[in-house]
Amino acid sequence: MRPGATLPRSPAPDRAPARDRGDVVVLAVEAALLAAAVTVGAVLNHRGVGLHADAAPLYATWRPHLGWGTPAALLVAVVVLGPGLRWARIARWGPLLGAGYLAAVAWTLALTLVDGWSAGLTRRLTPQAEYLHEVPGVTDVRRMVAGFTDRILDFQPDSWSTHTAGHPPGALLVFVGLDRVGLGGGTAAALACVLVGASIVVSVPLALRALGAGEAARAVLPFLVLLPGAVWVGASADGVFTGVVAAGLALLVVRGLGTALAGGLLLGFALHLSYGFVLVGPLALAVLALRPSGRRGALLAGAAGVGAVVLAFTLAGFHWWQGYDRVVERYYQGWAADRPYGYWVWANLAALLLSAGPVVGPALRRTLLAARAGWRGTARAGVAQSPASAPAVGGPGRLVGGLLGHRRPVTVASRVRLLGPTVLLPAAAALAVIGADLSGMSKAEVERIWLPFAVWLLVAAAHLPAPARRWWLAAQALTALAVNHLLFTVS
Repeated sequence: MRPGATLPRSPAPDRAPARDRGDVVVLAVEAALLAAAVTVGAVLNHRGVGLHADAAPLYATWRPHLGWGTPAALLVAVVVLGPGLRWARIARWGPLLGAGYLAAVAWTLALTLVDGWSAGLTRRLTPQAEYLHEVPGVTDVRRMVAGFTDRILDFQPDSWSTHTAGHPPGALLVFVGLDRVGLGGGTAAALACVLVGASIVVSVPLALRALGAGEAARAVLPFLVLLPGAVWVGASADGVFTGVVAAGLALLVVRGLGTALAGGLLLGFALHLSYGFVLVGPLALAVLALRPSGRRGALLAGAAGVGAVVLAFTLAGFHWWQGYDRVVERYYQGWAADRPYGYWVWANLAALLLSAGPVVGPALRRTLLAARAGWRGTARAGVAQSPASAPAVGGPGRLVGGLLGHRRPVTVASRVRLLGPTVLLPAAAALAVIGADLSGMSKAEVERIWLPFAVWLLVAAAHLPAPARRWWLAAQALTALAVNHLLFTVS
C-alpha cells in the first residue's frame, strides 16, 4: 500500500456480484428454519405442550383476512420499490429523511389497518394485560414509582398487569404521560407507537451518515421503511421502545457533547422501559468507538446522561436491580414456566426472520465476508495512514515517529474501527440478540421484543449489491404482507 493511503471505512457493496450462490444457500437455510419452527410448533401445540402461541413461532393466531389497509399497504410498497428506491440514491438529505419517515408511518398504519380501525388501533393496547389497563389507577406518579417494585409479583391483590409488571416503570409512565396531556385512550396510544416507532427511518440513517457511511445510509433507508416488523411497531409499545433506543444511539454520534448527553438521557430512560435494554450496551459502545472524533468526551457525556436518569429513578424510589430480580421471579410465575427453552431458543430466530425479514441472513453473510476482507486488509497494510484520516490510536499501538508515510503498528481497537459501521453495528446487534436468546428470558414474542436490535441488523443490507436490492426489498414487503394477512398478530 502506498504511503498515505487510507483504508475504506466501509466495504464497497456495489462491487460484489449481484448473483451469489451463497445468498441462495442462506435463504434456503432461513426457509428450512422457518418451516421447522412452524411444523414443530404445530406438533407441540397439538400435543398440549405449553407454547402459549397458537401460530408458533409467532405470538399470533391463524386468521387469513383482508382489510381496508390492504390496498394502502400495496400502494406504499409499490411506490417505495419504484420511484422511492431510485430517489433514495439522489435526493437531498432533509427531503429524503422527511419522505422516508412519512412513508414508514404510512406503511405501518396500512399494515395495522389490515385488521381494521378498532381491532388494529383502538382496542390493540386496551386488554387487561396492557399498560393502559393501569393508567386510570395512577393518581400519584411519585407514589407509583416508589411502590412499583412491591407490585411486580403475581398472585397478590394489587399485582400489576402482565406487561406493566414485566417492565420498569418508565413504560407505564409513557402512557400515563399521554393521558395527562389529553391523549388518553387506545387510539392515541397506538398512534404514538406508530409515530415514534417510524422515527427509526430518521435515526438510523443519521447515525450512519455521522459515522461516515452516507451511501450506506441511503441504501439501508428503504429497508427501514418497508420493515416487516412494522406489523408489531403498530401493535405494541415496543414501537415506542424501538424509536427511543434508535434516537438515543443516533444522538451519541450526530454532533457534539450536548447531543451525546441527550443520547445518554434517552438510553438511560430506555433502561427504564425494558430491563432487556441493558443489551443495548454493545451498540452504544460500537457507535462511540466509530465516532470520527471526541470519543472520550462523548462517552463521558453519554454515561452522565444514563447515570442522571438512573439516579432520578433511584431517588424516586425505584431500584433497577431490585426490580429486575422481582421480574425474573414474576416471569416464571406465568407462561414462561411452561414454554420449553429447547424449542424457543432456536424458534426465536425464526420469529426474528419474520420481523427483520428474509434479507437479514444474506446481508449478514455478506457483512461477514466484508469483515474478513477488511480485517485482512488492515493486517497487510500495517497501517500507513495520513494523520488527517487515521483514527486516533493510543496505548501500545501509539505512533512513535508520527511522520506521514511511516509505518506504525495497528492495535486491535483501530483495526476494528476501520471495519466501519456497516460491519460493527450489525455485529453488535447480533451479539445483543444472542445474549437475549441464550438468557432464557426471551421465550416467544421476540418478533416485537427484539425490534430495537432488528433495525440495526438491517444496516447489513448496505453490503448487498445495488442491482439485487430491489428484489430483496420486495421480499421484505411480501413477508410483512403475508404475515399480516394470514395471521392476527397480538402483543
